Amino acid sequence: MPKAILGISAFYHDSAAAIIVDGEIIAAAQEERFTRKKHDPSFPAHAVKYVLDESGIDCEDLMAVVFYDKPFLKFERLLETYHAFSPKGIGSFLMAIPVWIKEKLFMKKLLREELAKVCKGNYRLLFPEHHLSHAASAFYPSPFDDAAILTIDGVGEWATTTICHGVENRIEIIKELNFPHSLGLLYSAFTYYTGFKVNSGEYKLMGLAPYGNFDSEQYRKFKDNICNEIVDIREDGSILLNMQYFDFATGFRMTNNNKWEKLFGIPPRKEESELTPDYMNMALAIQHVTEEIILKLAKTAKEITNSKYLVMAGGVALNSVANGKLLESGMFEDIWIQPAAGDAGGALGAAYAGWHIYSGKKRKTILSQDAMKGAYLGPAYSGNDITKIIRKYNAEHEYYADFKKLTEVVAKYISEGKVVGWFQGRMEYGPRALGNRSILGDARNPEMQKRLNLKIKYREGFRPFAPAVLEEDTKEYFEMDRPSPYMLFVVPVQNDKRISVPEDYKNMELFDRLYYERSDIPAVTHIDYSARIQSVSHDTNPRYYDLVKEFKKQTGYGVVINTSFNVRGEPIVCTPADAFRCFMRTEMDYLVLGDFLFDKNKQQIPPEDFIRQGTFGTD
Repeated sequence: MPKAILGISAFYHDSAAAIIVDGEIIAAAQEERFTRKKHDPSFPAHAVKYVLDESGIDCEDLMAVVFYDKPFLKFERLLETYHAFSPKGIGSFLMAIPVWIKEKLFMKKLLREELAKVCKGNYRLLFPEHHLSHAASAFYPSPFDDAAILTIDGVGEWATTTICHGVENRIEIIKELNFPHSLGLLYSAFTYYTGFKVNSGEYKLMGLAPYGNFDSEQYRKFKDNICNEIVDIREDGSILLNMQYFDFATGFRMTNNNKWEKLFGIPPRKEESELTPDYMNMALAIQHVTEEIILKLAKTAKEITNSKYLVMAGGVALNSVANGKLLESGMFEDIWIQPAAGDAGGALGAAYAGWHIYSGKKRKTILSQDAMKGAYLGPAYSGNDITKIIRKYNAEHEYYADFKKLTEVVAKYISEGKVVGWFQGRMEYGPRALGNRSILGDARNPEMQKRLNLKIKYREGFRPFAPAVLEEDTKEYFEMDRPSPYMLFVVPVQNDKRISVPEDYKNMELFDRLYYERSDIPAVTHIDYSARIQSVSHDTNPRYYDLVKEFKKQTGYGVVINTSFNVRGEPIVCTPADAFRCFMRTEMDYLVLGDFLFDKNKQQIPPEDFIRQGTFGTD
């Protein structure tokens, strides 16, 4: 009888479920993909049902169900924080405590009740600490049997950052930084102040940073103010926040806006308002401070563990610019980052903690090969599921029995400047689309970034896009000497691919700089000549690889744009129906569902009918 452990994360944001059977990851998915509610925090009933169905495991056969943190410890932190700051925060206290007393204090009972709606069983419930779940998600699926482990996020129970050492099937927590001193919350505070939403807009802040002017007096002043007034950075990477400037511990906002405005000389930016150089320089300043802290933490982890390898998880591990700087430093021989590094990945880490730590099961590692299966751990759909969509909408389509012929046609469309929705196989786990739920375009086309942002994704025009490059061609285009399958490293574009910019480039308006051709792959080259790359391997995704290979055959370039198949405010598509609706509601030209090709211009149902079915949200 197979032995299985189910992991769950829920009730904060990005709820998810994952299952491990006999030590192997079988399935993992976020709840938002099924409910279509972005960052859905509810109990992941749909995700639990999916991973159980995919694994063929019945609830009564589970060894354990593992929740990704310890609710009692989190409640302790809540009470002690309110006590420490009292009488400040009474309004927040009166809102939070009744919810905890009514629901979250009785998490074991709540989990059993919710699980019983999906399946019944006499399983054990386990509760590892939040950062141990992150550490487990980073170390156990990595290709290393000895590694330093760095986890950085907002806050778990008490810990906000941990340094651990993983050896074989053991994880030792060596150092912790505790709430309220948090790099994740510091970065989120700047996310909030620059007009983006906390827990979803941090990557926008990272994307805005390169537009700041490194040579400007304002940038230097902002960085000095951060380091001298906002945060005390120690040599080991630990930090102390000046809590006079923050309101997140007991209030309803991230920052004390009056103090920030007095310190920085600019007010908090209103959401959706113009992005001026002030906020670009602020974004660049906090990005550089964040990179400095991460490098110091990594150095400490190296000194403590003496490991050749580093693994990372937690929401801050998704800061791919900082990751690129860490890789460039050469501090470690290699770095592996959990692709679902945020709270969704906590479900997988919880399952791993149950398997290796609670049950004491041994590990098998293969150097250079991780256990994530390319992060293709979500549901797949059959040709029959696609034909149901065709019948429902009387959709015009072409069927290709020969996949090679399909790649030839689609590669040609991409080379002609068309935008293609690409839906294949199992859905990705984590925040990145990696070639199975992707929108693809021509990286050589200087108009493509603008078109994708404004006409397809309906989002801010400054937002960058990632290149998907054939693994063997990575070094031809980028300063990267190893695979990067999960889009988690930002690295420089090779010098011979770059195009010089005018001397007054930094003084140009945002969109003048944005649309200036900086390389021969301009649609994926950031304004600082960097790119967040995904290397594509035939071993992990042969269909995606074959398409990019065919594009290279036709154009000489083994690189295309890959962005997630969704629009602003909506989760990445999960089903063929999700994909077809998104296709019809945007200005995508073509859609590929498995072996079926759909041409927007040939559809009988007007796109307006799909728009009337629902409106786009905001994120």
